[in-house]
Amino acid sequence: MHRAYQPITPANNKLLKKRWDMSRYDTHRRKVMSAKAVIDNKPPQTYMHLHLKLKKLQVEEERLATIERDNRILLEKMSFVMRTRGRVDNRNGHEPKSLNKTKRQRELLRVTHENQAILKRISSKEPHYNHLQWEDEWQINETYMDNISKYPKDWYKQLTRRSKKKPLEEEVGEKSKSDKRRSSNQQVKPAKDKQEASENGDGAEVNKSDEDKEAIAEKDA
Repeated sequence: MHRAYQPITPANNKLLKKRWDMSRYDTHRRKVMSAKAVIDNKPPQTYMHLHLKLKKLQVEEERLATIERDNRILLEKMSFVMRTRGRVDNRNGHEPKSLNKTKRQRELLRVTHENQAILKRISSKEPHYNHLQWEDEWQINETYMDNISKYPKDWYKQLTRRSKKKPLEEEVGEKSKSDKRRSSNQQVKPAKDKQEASENGDGAEVNKSDEDKEAIAEKDA
């Protein structure tokens, strides 16, 4: 068999040359079989979160749950309207609450305490000026002014009083005259009334005497 093998390169021993060539060829085939590709032509790796999007499914479920809840509330309202023939439900019983109420209360308490402390300090402080001494000095100054003044003190008030007294005296005089006239008229009226009463009384007596005379004549007849 070694004689049938024809080496490419010249060799002294064809058998050894054949062995060497076959071993070199086997090494080459092993290398070819175990060689890795330089260019990555494999399909990309598949990820489950790209094919099965759980977040999208969650958002869709939440949206459907919101729609279902709104539909249920709307159905309850419609059934309530159908049962009760409709009522006004626009009243809101919520009472507004201040978010900084406690802070404002603390600030108010702090300010009140500071004001009380300031007031206490002011009230406990003795005055620097004496108002009694000022009053005495003012009275002395008033006496000085009265001594050097040309007209008396409050002269304009006296003039106003005199001007007011005159019309009052005139009104009093007119009232006294009207009262006298009324008293004289009241005295005249009772005298007239007495005369009328006496006249009426005499006429009645005359009429009575005539009637008595007629009654006596009828008895005698």
